[in-house]
Amino acid sequence: MAKELNHRADELKQLGWNQEDLYKYIELWDYRQRWGSINLEREDRQFLRKAESLLPEISKNKVSVKKPLKEKSYYCWIQFFLNEMNQFESNENFEEGMRGIWPIFLEEELRVIDYYEPVLGLPDTIKAKLIGPIREDLVKEALQSYQESIKTKQFDFKGVLDKAKSSGENSSWRSLRDGDYEKNDDYQLIDKKNVYEFRKRVNNKLLSFIKGSFPSLSETDKSLPPNDWIS
Repeated sequence: MAKELNHRADELKQLGWNQEDLYKYIELWDYRQRWGSINLEREDRQFLRKAESLLPEISKNKVSVKKPLKEKSYYCWIQFFLNEMNQFESNENFEEGMRGIWPIFLEEELRVIDYYEPVLGLPDTIKAKLIGPIREDLVKEALQSYQESIKTKQFDFKGVLDKAKSSGENSSWRSLRDGDYEKNDDYQLIDKKNVYEFRKRVNNKLLSFIKGSFPSLSETDKSLPPNDWIS
């Protein structure tokens, strides 16, 4: 039987034990925890054994609790940056309908993750580092495709990360931009008429990469979502 951390008098009470026997059980249980059963009288040891024989055995195995997808560190990391960018755009009061290409990246990545539900353990998150270059390539595509209407602002990528780490709870989080782009704070916005087209382009890239690269999805039989998946 696995070691008990607390007495189980409540369970004995439900089995019909009277108050006097419950008090005796609690007193003997506490004494045994402090001094060991060898110091108990023989009849007291027998009393405890009788009580414990009536109770269901405590499992020796730890119960494995699967952490919800939205509580995984990688998911929270993406969601944090998305929240910060949404707040940034709200505070800046950009022209109605304009949207940053970075929050589009993050929204679509979370949508793909929600759809396929990968494990997001270490093997997946190692592969996910390769999404960084995909984002940077899409930035270049956006600059080329929408050069006449795109607007560039400055977003403190490093500053918001430092803020997240200041509590010490998210010390493993890394920069959203790394390598040659780590100090690049350019934050491009595209106008309303181009948002849908660009979102679909991002979605197609991420669907293909995540489904084909994340180890936990190697045997998934879930098909690609329908063409009208993006409303």
